[in-house]
Amino acid sequence: MTRTASEPLPPGAATESDATRVAVSTVIFTLRRLPGSDAVQVVLPLVRRTRDPHEGQWALPGGWLDVTEGLDAAASRTLAETTGLAPSYLEQLYAFGAVGRSPTRVVSIVYWALLRADEITDTVENVQWFDAAELPRLAFDHNEIVDYALWRLRNKVGYSRIAHGLLADEFTLADLREVYEAVLGRRLDPANFRRQVENSGTLIPTDRFRTGSHRPARLYRYNQDVELADRGPLDARH
Repeated sequence: MTRTASEPLPPGAATESDATRVAVSTVIFTLRRLPGSDAVQVVLPLVRRTRDPHEGQWALPGGWLDVTEGLDAAASRTLAETTGLAPSYLEQLYAFGAVGRSPTRVVSIVYWALLRADEITDTVENVQWFDAAELPRLAFDHNEIVDYALWRLRNKVGYSRIAHGLLADEFTLADLREVYEAVLGRRLDPANFRRQVENSGTLIPTDRFRTGSHRPARLYRYNQDVELADRGPLDARH
């Protein structure tokens, strides 16, 4: 049976405006040294919203999924459009779709990305970097999303070479330990750390050294035969 425009909808029926929309957002992590300090913190870029809902609040970069593109392509596109950034490591994190997270029904496919220092460029207007551990109240449920992404990063740093996504191609063991300490939020014993990473089979020593005010430090690189991170069966398709 057809229904004319003047006829009421059956109880509980959805209208076109009630239809679920799909958005793509990304949590981008990088490291920044605190001014006048040896300490390093995990930071991420946020975008200030220019319209309702939550006008004026900070939010994760993202946008709507186009019906003609895949999720990975949408994540890369929306990142470029909102921040001007193009991270080399990008992985799907989770789908967030709780009822009430937005005035309209929206499911967000969230990615997380790692940005090395040499990949950081001047971001576009309306973007600002924040300490991931001290965020303001963000739009929607984006605080919870960042918390989940940080939890995922801290877990993965323990069993994969995910730290490489925050390092240059060659690095010292002190550089690597600095990444772990920033991600985990605690100091690590240098001798124990050296022993663990040298026995891990993920590092290859080079013949080069970094010189400076301290004793020359050997440079290492990651063993490329070891995956940056295990993404499950999807890895075989990339």
